[in-house]
Amino acid sequence: MIRSTYSGYENGVSEPGIDTLVLFSNYFGVAIDTLVKVDLSTLKESQLFQLEEGFDLYLKGSGLRILATTVDSDNRDNIELVSEKAQAGYKRGYSDPEYIRELPVFKLPFVSPERKYRTFQISGDSMMPIQDKSYVTGEFVENWEYLNNGDPCIVLMKDDGIVFKIIQKDFRKKQFVLHSLNKEFKSFPVPVEEIAEIWKFVHYISEELPDPISPEQELYHAVANMQEDLKQIKTKMEIN
Repeated sequence: MIRSTYSGYENGVSEPGIDTLVLFSNYFGVAIDTLVKVDLSTLKESQLFQLEEGFDLYLKGSGLRILATTVDSDNRDNIELVSEKAQAGYKRGYSDPEYIRELPVFKLPFVSPERKYRTFQISGDSMMPIQDKSYVTGEFVENWEYLNNGDPCIVLMKDDGIVFKIIQKDFRKKQFVLHSLNKEFKSFPVPVEEIAEIWKFVHYISEELPDPISPEQELYHAVANMQEDLKQIKTKMEIN
């Protein structure tokens, strides 16, 4: 590629075609979505550092950016309900518009009409005090960069299906570590490429009152926040 052509791209005089974008994507290890949709000049140093390290969320999660959804007669997003019985089918059909259209839908008056939500029925007691069979509503997360360590999320794994866990990002290893509120359940890592969707916790509905939050659970959240602060400090020190 001649220098004048490249200079034209830099100055906004011309725009690269799809073949050129593919070449840039392959050379720099950055997804085409990132090149087209993200103004790199606005990124923080830590975000640029992650790109340089090869952790491009668009690249690793490109398959999940196209979300199958449904709308009402006024073209407003519905909230689809994924019951416990429907979860096996959801793992196969989450990206199929025909399958999503078959899910029951409803509205919640207190959530933002500008964001996308979905409700999942959880099973088990790994997230106590949130009870087994509760209905957990999550907000769709397109850019995982905006997730914080300690955020509770519904995570759809391509092989293992749906789990409701506390997430911890590990950019260097290109994975998330998933934690339970119930200390009897062990934490486990999941590679980014194995995750299909992430929905950040908004609220839940249960037929039972929750148990009081234990001091251990409060301590866990405090430790998770401290770990996040320490990682940010360490990243800044390495950049400098």
